[in-house]
Amino acid sequence: MEENVSDQSTKMGPKNKQHKKLPWYYAPIYTAFWVVLYLAVVLTQVNYLPTTRTRADELAHPDSFIGERAEDILLNLTKLGPRVFGSEANEIKAIELILNEIKNIQKIASDYFVIEVDTQVASGEYLGTRLYQGVQNVVAKLSAKNNTSSNYLLINAHFDSAASSPGASDDGSMVSTVLEVFRVIAKSDGPLEHPIVFLFNGAEEEWLYGSHGFVTQHKWAKNCKVVINLDACGSRGRELLFQYAADSSWLINYYKRVPHLFATAMGEEFFQTGFIPSSTDFVIFRDYGGMQGVDLAYIFNGYVYHTEFDRIDALSKGSLQSTGDNILSLAKAIGNAPEMRNITADYNNKPIIYYDFLGWFMLSYTLNTGIIINFVVCLVTLIAIGISMFFMSKHDSLGWRVIIAHCALAFLIQILSVALGAGSSILIAYLMDSMGYSMSWFSSNWLIFGLYFCPMFFCLGIFPAIFLERTKQHPLCLSFRIQLFMHSQCLILIALTIALTLLSIRSAFMPMLAIFFYAVPLIINLITKLHGKGQWFAIAVIASQIIPFLYFSYVAQFLYNLLIPIMGRIGTTLNPDIVISIVAIIFSLHIAGFLMPIYFLYRKSRTIIFCFLGSTLLFIILAITPIGSPYTPRLAPQRYSVQHANQIYYNADGSTFFNDSAFYVYAIDRHINTAEEVINHFKAAHDIDDACSDGAACELSKPSFWLPVDESPILPGEKPLLALTAKTMLNATNIHRYNFTLTGPDHMSILIKPKASTKIINWSFDQAVLKRKEYYFVFSYGKYIKPLEFFMDLESPANESALANLEIAVSGNWIHQSVQRTKIYEEFLKSFPAYTTLQSWVAIYESWLF
Repeated sequence: MEENVSDQSTKMGPKNKQHKKLPWYYAPIYTAFWVVLYLAVVLTQVNYLPTTRTRADELAHPDSFIGERAEDILLNLTKLGPRVFGSEANEIKAIELILNEIKNIQKIASDYFVIEVDTQVASGEYLGTRLYQGVQNVVAKLSAKNNTSSNYLLINAHFDSAASSPGASDDGSMVSTVLEVFRVIAKSDGPLEHPIVFLFNGAEEEWLYGSHGFVTQHKWAKNCKVVINLDACGSRGRELLFQYAADSSWLINYYKRVPHLFATAMGEEFFQTGFIPSSTDFVIFRDYGGMQGVDLAYIFNGYVYHTEFDRIDALSKGSLQSTGDNILSLAKAIGNAPEMRNITADYNNKPIIYYDFLGWFMLSYTLNTGIIINFVVCLVTLIAIGISMFFMSKHDSLGWRVIIAHCALAFLIQILSVALGAGSSILIAYLMDSMGYSMSWFSSNWLIFGLYFCPMFFCLGIFPAIFLERTKQHPLCLSFRIQLFMHSQCLILIALTIALTLLSIRSAFMPMLAIFFYAVPLIINLITKLHGKGQWFAIAVIASQIIPFLYFSYVAQFLYNLLIPIMGRIGTTLNPDIVISIVAIIFSLHIAGFLMPIYFLYRKSRTIIFCFLGSTLLFIILAITPIGSPYTPRLAPQRYSVQHANQIYYNADGSTFFNDSAFYVYAIDRHINTAEEVINHFKAAHDIDDACSDGAACELSKPSFWLPVDESPILPGEKPLLALTAKTMLNATNIHRYNFTLTGPDHMSILIKPKASTKIINWSFDQAVLKRKEYYFVFSYGKYIKPLEFFMDLESPANESALANLEIAVSGNWIHQSVQRTKIYEEFLKSFPAYTTLQSWVAIYESWLF
């Protein structure tokens, strides 16, 4: 039966008073307090953006970034349409636009500066298997006329976009921001001690070729010592500083001075796990150019990333102003930084722990300092917990063994509560996925609270509540028994902090903060002797938890803003609900561990806590209704790649032995069933024969499908042509040299397969690639094409020297050209639901034997 009367502790002495529970209706007020705090403060700060400055503001703020001007540049850039590497929009129109903007900057530049401009055209290879020609970069150097520094600051943004995407955020927003920053600095009177190189690179989406061509071939690259790289995987909010290069920790001190802070070492560690399916030019500058620097990007509203919806109207108002203010501040600071004079010096460049608090201020300290802080906080808190237990025994006239035994029970129950809460959240994630309802929160993000937070809240509350009810006759008073559960939660976080610290994980600062803000009221209560006075300890805990609640909610919110859209392009093998539930578990542990025990002070505490279970059940029901449908047209679409491809295999004499056309469908998220349904309906409507034996859509390897059709794609240009120009014997040991020439569209790939008895011993490609089991190359070109010429030396047994010992397959892809689709292809694309977004193109795959 539910407890309706006041919980009393057995009177053991004059100090031991009855501790009445508060009326149950205070619990909703307590809950509402945290909800209002989240809505009023956390969401406001997560979404905070400055007011965009207009041209009219320029008179009053001549040295400020003018967001309206950057918006105008971005509008003109996005009007060009998708700027795919190799397209006219990218190779001609975008470059003309950027050069015209730079010319306008040159006209208004002050006499203090010299501006040099170069349009670079680069060709080369990256990673041994990525071959490129005619990559174009627009490069401008801004330096003082009396400049004597040979160390430059590089600011990079790329102007190319993904196929079918206008690229407003990725990365047109950053290009327009950099141009406006360039203008503001150029028209000023300085000072600028170190030159700034502005790099507008034309091939980031194409395997980072633009930055690679700059770093490896441009005349100014060797002088660029520090880079500010700007990119986007979303289109809203402030840009996040999510990683910095080794030996660059001194840059964090300059970043701390920017007006709109948004940075965390936790984001950096998360990105460096490789979980996020993206990369940036920063990798090239760091690994190939040896540069120090910082990497910043928009991360909110990743739904539009690399889709046709990445338009200027999807970019949040104020984002350009926020980024422009920050980059202008950072560029001026680093451009005059004394550290730039001797960039190889040791400026206390130890790994840095850094994080902002709601964008209001930023803390940073070295990893070594963090280790000391973590251990000191843990040690002091352990001592405080020990003293607290000592006072409990004195206050209620109980022996140490009684207190320790009760604490041990509370600790075990708290561990059980955490384990069952985590297990419940993960179980729900598994069940939602197995029933076909995964990603129900993809459009309706609020469902995450009920699905994955509430089970944790319920388990963190119900088991201690039951224990407290069953032990209400214990001589230890209620307030002390509740505090023991808080102590137990703190001990769990101490163990977590120590483990993460020993592993040199910088994100250990998060549980440390939770411990610190629990230790503060605990120590204050001990000093003021309010430790055992009724609900005073609860008031102190609630007050002390406001700051960590704000911070952890802030981090959880922006982490979900990043992760949720990524779950729509993470692939089919990973259950995205597991990821979302794990994040909920982590932050519930930090947020709710000290807040849930307060509910034990209210009457009907178990009934109140069961409300969280009821919420979970309600949200599960909502998730399996149309409310939980994952996708929303335009706002939160499902992604698919669809090719109309033709594959042809040739014999050694040039005759064809296989010719097949099909729709190649590649699913990008967990819900592959959409493609299965579309394919099956399409097959039924068109009576298409299936080459697969199982009667389902012809599945190559999950998550891809090959649907044979009678019509071949209409190719908008010449198909790839691989020509054997010469075959010569090098010596008498059956080593033959094959010389080839390849021509075709601007996006091709090459697959080389020697027969089992044949070995490639030399070729014109990277020698390190010969050690691999498969030989797969990508070849792309931008401004111009020269035939790709290459050779291979094959060693084969004497009795097989006259046989076809080598297979080379070449695929050609027309991903940006205006394509005339066949009627059946057009109909197939239209058969996908309105909530999908399709990246479609035509391709051909041809295989030759030599």
